[in-house]
Amino acid sequence: MQTVIDSVGLPAPTLVARADAVHVTVATTDDLAQWLYELGGEVRRGIPLDDVSVWTLRTQTPVRRCGSSVAIRVHCPVVADEDVVSELRSAVAR
Repeated sequence: MQTVIDSVGLPAPTLVARADAVHVTVATTDDLAQWLYELGGEVRRGIPLDDVSVWTLRTQTPVRRCGSSVAIRVHCPVVADEDVVSELRSAVAR
């Protein structure tokens, strides 16, 4: 996991490893978009509370030679009506 982050310079200020996935929390939608650009995946928006929702990118590390990969969830708080790049908006699951 750390190799992926370091090799492309992905922002990962907070990393929490769990059995199901590695959870990364980023501060801005630009950081979230960078993860999407590098690894692809699907974005889900949480229910807004106090005009903020958590957007989560569901992705994974590239598949290793042994066929395994690590699930990654990248989370970002987004204030209602915040400008978000179109590539990020278009990755939101319907």
